[in-house]
Amino acid sequence: MRVTKEPEVRKQEILDTALKLFGENGYEKTSIADIAKAIGVAQGLCYRYFPSKEALFDCAIAQYADVLVEQFADAEKDDRKTLRQIIEEMPTTMEKQDTKYYSVFHGTENRKFHDQLALKVCEKLVPLVEKLLQRAKQKGEIQFDDLQAAAMFCVYGQLGILLADDLTQEDKSKRIREFLIFALHL
Repeated sequence: MRVTKEPEVRKQEILDTALKLFGENGYEKTSIADIAKAIGVAQGLCYRYFPSKEALFDCAIAQYADVLVEQFADAEKDDRKTLRQIIEEMPTTMEKQDTKYYSVFHGTENRKFHDQLALKVCEKLVPLVEKLLQRAKQKGEIQFDDLQAAAMFCVYGQLGILLADDLTQEDKSKRIREFLIFALHL
């Protein structure tokens, strides 16, 4: 018997199943046919929502990046805190190991995917950080004009530290916070 689902529900089901299989079997060893079989639908239905496995994976990256960036959205909404306070209270890590995404992006064979995720998170964070810098400038906390460049530097500049395998999460956070406070003259 055919089960009809709302398009967004079906799309999410395909994404969730794909992530589960990517985590269990690896991206390269998982096909659209495998995903369709696990859901119990025709392969063509998966292609209706995602024209390729790569498009499906890109959608998963964007979705996970949204989840991670959402953790910073509260900082932008609370205008009572100074920029220094926001930096000092930044989450030390954005990812939780028990999510459906974690094994896909943190498997030893999936470093390339983690790096893609990091870039997508940065892309989504820049506008939020630019708003925080704009607010800080209006309050007189910072004194420079090119806020877009500053936002890009603050966000993308952290990647070298965040991706370093030889640093603990605590050390990464400490170094990033100290440098941002120094660089922004806070």
